[in-house]
Amino acid sequence: MESLYPLTFEPILLERIWGGRKLESNYDKKLPPHVPIGESWEVSDRPGAESIIANGPLQGLTLRWLMEHRRQSIMGKAKDMNGRFPLLVKILDAREGLSVQVHPPANLAASLGGESKTEMWLVTHADDNAHIFTGFKKGVTRETFQKAIEEKQVPPLLHCNYVKGGDATLIPSGGVHSLGAGTMVFEFQENSDTTYRAYDWDRVDSQGNSRELHLEEALKSIDFNYVEPPLIQSKFSRNKTLSSRFLVNDPAFICDEYQVQKNQRFYITTTVPVILGIISGEIILSGNRQSLHLKPGCFALLPPGLEKTTIESISKTNYLMCQPHATES
Repeated sequence: MESLYPLTFEPILLERIWGGRKLESNYDKKLPPHVPIGESWEVSDRPGAESIIANGPLQGLTLRWLMEHRRQSIMGKAKDMNGRFPLLVKILDAREGLSVQVHPPANLAASLGGESKTEMWLVTHADDNAHIFTGFKKGVTRETFQKAIEEKQVPPLLHCNYVKGGDATLIPSGGVHSLGAGTMVFEFQENSDTTYRAYDWDRVDSQGNSRELHLEEALKSIDFNYVEPPLIQSKFSRNKTLSSRFLVNDPAFICDEYQVQKNQRFYITTTVPVILGIISGEIILSGNRQSLHLKPGCFALLPPGLEKTTIESISKTNYLMCQPHATES
């Protein structure tokens, strides 16, 4: 049986009406011509969107295959999500703003025919005056929000944060939100793709068609107590060679950002699968006789139980590490 090693996957590129072309210019993704690509799914175990291994002896097999045939080796002490890998990782390129939307909370998701989803955004690029909407301003109720949708006056009710590269936010299931135009983010989330659109800016496609809204489901799902949430405020620790800052410790996942100086080498071990994503800089990631040269926009999955995984920084590098919680043994 082939031993596991640090894995990288072929990106799954998705056309979106709000998407752009920066996945190619910023991260060297090979995009189809003349198509607005809004999402690159970097690690996915979704029906119809199963990540294909891009390196090593297991190249060509899928993350779904690993979950079916090597579950213990890929999951370690972590718990799966309904039999699937528990995390979904994307890069989003918002040339235009996304819809005002919500993901259903766990206590309602099944009754609505969906799945709950908590997610984190890390802004990697932002145009001048770029912003995100997360939650409501104080005093917004279901009734006032519903009236605003009918009157097409939604933005004044939403809490707006102007953002720059490096800003991060956690969006719990039930939290209304919208990614604004001119932003790119790394998105780490629970393995779900249930989204209910409440408002889509009266946008139409090239054929004059508007996208479907899901007002009934959205209004049932929205937490109207999700009011004016701040961006994540954590700062980097002070260390000359390797600094870190805490981002998220949610029941869904843990995520931290690291900054390593040039020409450093260190080792990591883990009992759960860890997803590493490069924000800036370059590293060499090695384990079990396999090496990866990771540049900005590259992601790798570190299986648990590797004896020694080595990170060597080619330049000053910022990267994220995200993982599910370990279950109690």
